Amino acid sequence: MTGRILLTCGEPAGVGPELAPLALASGVDFAYLGDPRHLPAGTAFTEIATPSDPVPDGHLPVLRHDFAAPAVPGQPDPGNAQGVIDVIARAVDLVMRGKALGITTLPINKQALKEGAGFAYPGHTEYLAALAGDVPVVMMLASTTVTPPCRVVPATIHIPLADVPAALTDDLLEETIRITHAAMIRDFGIAAPRIAVAGLNPHAGEGGTMGREERDRIAPLLDRLRGEGLTIAGPLPADTMFHAPARARYDAAICAYHDQALIPIKTLDFAGGVNVTLGLPFIRTSPDHGTAFDIAGKGIADPDSTIAALRMARDMSRLRSPNSSATAAR
Repeated sequence: MTGRILLTCGEPAGVGPELAPLALASGVDFAYLGDPRHLPAGTAFTEIATPSDPVPDGHLPVLRHDFAAPAVPGQPDPGNAQGVIDVIARAVDLVMRGKALGITTLPINKQALKEGAGFAYPGHTEYLAALAGDVPVVMMLASTTVTPPCRVVPATIHIPLADVPAALTDDLLEETIRITHAAMIRDFGIAAPRIAVAGLNPHAGEGGTMGREERDRIAPLLDRLRGEGLTIAGPLPADTMFHAPARARYDAAICAYHDQALIPIKTLDFAGGVNVTLGLPFIRTSPDHGTAFDIAGKGIADPDSTIAALRMARDMSRLRSPNSSATAAR
């Protein structure tokens, strides 16, 4: 595998195009995949033909991908929806063919893609999984500026809270744990990952008095996985899992539902949180924020999360290298 990290443009009417040149401060060797006409005026860039082509110092390497329309900050154009989708597919093709080290995706707007191009996926993650061959994946949010780190994986994501108990099946929870465990070894260099699993109910059900899912279903599953040699704590009360001494006892936390996972990390590391898709055959990270149409084009977008996402993709690519010590140890 050669080349750079690919930074996909995302929704061109959002903050993505203005974050790209700011992300050069990351020190990561990356190439921007998108329409250079959408970049802020005065951006120093060099068009390249392949992800590994050299560029002058201080220039943004750009793999040109022409869009149908200009980009007006804060006003997504349906004519550009297909371009956004095609950029993602092109990035996956490049990385799957070994022409790039990984992908960091700038934010998309799902409504704009659905209205403009009939985008049939709930979001980036599901589309990437489909492009990779419909592989099972999970979403991790990982901190980059707090110690001990906060890494959280919601087993269920964008569904109503009322639907969570039925959706949180034994098969789903087991698959989430296994994908997370394997990724902690492969992508984070942790030889023997410690996984913590949150309960669904307050106080993890408190022995069945506040719900029986933990006692009847979650605990037996975790016991079986421990019997296979996995280091797993839980089911644990979620309200005592995320202060620093608790985080020091595990490497990743599996949570039952979206807010149970995302509230702690966004409280602890709002600007430094990174979205990582685990289970893909390639590396994918993204900043933990949206298109920010309300501030697009105003020159006030904060690049910290994009910088953190690029650095994490770089670090993961080093661990996946055939010559890395982590790979050799496996």
